[in-house]
Amino acid sequence: MDITLAGLAEFISGQKISANGGVVVLDGQRKVLAAGSGLLGSLPPLSALETAPVPLGAALGAVLASGQGPRMHHLDVGGTAMMTHISDWKAPGGQSLSIAVVAPFEDFTGHIRTMQHRTLLLIAVVMLIILPVAVIASGRLASTVRALAAEAQRVQGFDFSGSSPKDSMIIEFDALAGAFESMKGSLASKANALELAQSKLEKLVRLGIGLSAEKDSNTLMEKILMGAKDLTNADGGTLYIRTEDETLRFQILRNDTLKVAVGGASGDLPEIPAVPLRDAAGKPNHNNVVSYCVNTEKTVNIVDAYDSAQFDFSGTKVFDQRNGYRSQSFLTVPLKPRGGEVIGALQLINARVPGTGDIIPFDPDIQSFVEALAAQAATALYNRQLLDAQEELMDSMIKIIAGAIDAKSPYTGGHCERVPELALMLAEEAGKVSSGPLADFAFRTEEEWREFKIGAWLHDCGKVVTPEYVVDKATKLETIYNRIHEVRTRFEVLLRDAMIDYLRGLIAGQEDEPALRARLEERQAQLREDFAFLAECNVGGEFMAPDKVERLKQIGAQEWTRTLDDRLGLSHEELKRFPAEAPALPVQEKLLDDKPWHIIPRPPGGLERYKDLGFQTKIPEALYNFGEVYNLSVSRGTLSEEERFKINEHIMQTIAMLEGLPFPKHLKRVPEYAGTHHETMIGTGYPRKLDADSLSIPARIMAIADIFEALTASDRPYKKAKSLSESVKILSFFKKDKHIDGDLFDLFLTSGVYRTYAERFLLPEQMDEVDISKYITAPEAAPVG
Repeated sequence: MDITLAGLAEFISGQKISANGGVVVLDGQRKVLAAGSGLLGSLPPLSALETAPVPLGAALGAVLASGQGPRMHHLDVGGTAMMTHISDWKAPGGQSLSIAVVAPFEDFTGHIRTMQHRTLLLIAVVMLIILPVAVIASGRLASTVRALAAEAQRVQGFDFSGSSPKDSMIIEFDALAGAFESMKGSLASKANALELAQSKLEKLVRLGIGLSAEKDSNTLMEKILMGAKDLTNADGGTLYIRTEDETLRFQILRNDTLKVAVGGASGDLPEIPAVPLRDAAGKPNHNNVVSYCVNTEKTVNIVDAYDSAQFDFSGTKVFDQRNGYRSQSFLTVPLKPRGGEVIGALQLINARVPGTGDIIPFDPDIQSFVEALAAQAATALYNRQLLDAQEELMDSMIKIIAGAIDAKSPYTGGHCERVPELALMLAEEAGKVSSGPLADFAFRTEEEWREFKIGAWLHDCGKVVTPEYVVDKATKLETIYNRIHEVRTRFEVLLRDAMIDYLRGLIAGQEDEPALRARLEERQAQLREDFAFLAECNVGGEFMAPDKVERLKQIGAQEWTRTLDDRLGLSHEELKRFPAEAPALPVQEKLLDDKPWHIIPRPPGGLERYKDLGFQTKIPEALYNFGEVYNLSVSRGTLSEEERFKINEHIMQTIAMLEGLPFPKHLKRVPEYAGTHHETMIGTGYPRKLDADSLSIPARIMAIADIFEALTASDRPYKKAKSLSESVKILSFFKKDKHIDGDLFDLFLTSGVYRTYAERFLLPEQMDEVDISKYITAPEAAPVG
């Protein structure tokens, strides 16, 4: 057995597992029977291991006792990490042995640690060499990235002006920079296109607003053409308007190169033949590009007119040859308001490159803007034409009313026409005054002028309800006719009565014929004298003094015999004014009388329309009073109190009529201008008794114009036409009495308006010299002939 164990030990010692590893054989009691001599290297010998804090045998025994079978195990033997593989072996006689292959971890991991040390050393050396290179390379990469980031920031702010990053050694970075540059270029191009489109859209919107606000048709058409030229940078353009005879009239022509500017705000139309929309056979004219555009309602974009075979440009070529010009690109757009027919066409010529002036075709993208502008322009122009037509219709109706009022009475003809002319003259001069009370006055817009003009034209529109016989009343007894004929007939009756009395006396023989004849002749002479006096009173040429009125009443108190029924042949309304009971015939009546049926009562509710209008005029109780004594006793003129009110009532009617109309805002002062020309500066006028504080400058102008026209009128039957000097003198009395504005009266004279008006409307025999220095208060004024 010893030999065997010794041999086993020798055999085991020869088995090299690792530098410090070996084989261990244990018996069934877990005792070490044999172990390799090199086991554990520098560790104590086997005998010492058995006495170590964790003996090898005990450690291996513990593994065997775990029953885990043959496998690899980790052991801690004397503080040394060991790797072991244990397997059991049974002898035929039942003896059990365990064989363990044991080796320290160090034997297997030592070369790895050595390699790690060498690797770390190599890495350290490589890092010392590569790190500076890496820093330089990474700096360049970072520079490229920073450049791209800066470019991204600029692009984010829509700034495409930065330069591209430099070429990178890294293919991916270089490709990224190239892609970014391409993207920036594309974005810049799109942004420029968007900015251009936005700019043109803003122009289009501004043009649309401007077009809708423009009130003058000629200026509107000029804005349309100039706006289209600006949108397309065109060298020239033409605007055509469709006429009622189916032609296209040249309305405005512009060409920058040729410096041609005709039509538009100037109002001067181009002297160019109109383009017919129909040919000789009555078919649509498609030979001319503009007529084709209007007839088909289509936009026509021509790249080069000289290459066009569809349209006749012979006229264009002749024009070019005469003017040394080259008409190339054409864009013709129909002017069609929404829902309406084409009212004209807009034609642009020679689109230009901005900054160079090179001629190019009209861009289709720009074409859409021009078409949008044309649609807006057509609507604005159509609306303007409608408004102009409405204003023209309104003005014509106003003039018709004024003309009808003048035509109603041949003795006031022209008054409603002349007063506006004089008022506008004086208003124009008042607007030029730069100092004094008139310095702040001026009509600054066409609307203000038109408002004043309408007020002037309508200043007597209320006369339309004034009876003609009142307006034209030339004698005191005149109504529809001159009733002096009735009075004369009564005198004729009295004359016949005197002759009858004479004849009866002869027949009776109670008196001598000479005495009878003397009484007859005396009576006839007295009657003729009395009738002459009454006839003179009827004319109203002189002031009726109280003694004349008394004589009038004495004459009227004479009686005559009426033998016929005075109710026969009367209308139903006339009979209402007579008493129910008629006196028995014959009846003695006064030669002149104021009878009950001479009074015409005012109809009920006739003054209701004047309610709340602020009128201060006294209204007579009766509508008319046709009393003979009453009318012949009128102290001045020919009008009774009722008739004078009826005349004055025209201004109340004017105000009531005009204030009842729904005037738009820009015409709201028409009733004021038309209804204040009978007011005075001291509140003694009518119908509202306004004073200077309540009268505007235009209202004061109207008062002077109305009075001066009446003074100088030569078509009034009730007065002789006054000379220019007489009229100015009388008007100066109105100034002195503060019935008119003194400053305006002085301006009326110093500006020469009075003479300008006289030269236009007065008769030659009325014209004479006027020394205005006698009437004006301005010390710098000089006599004007």
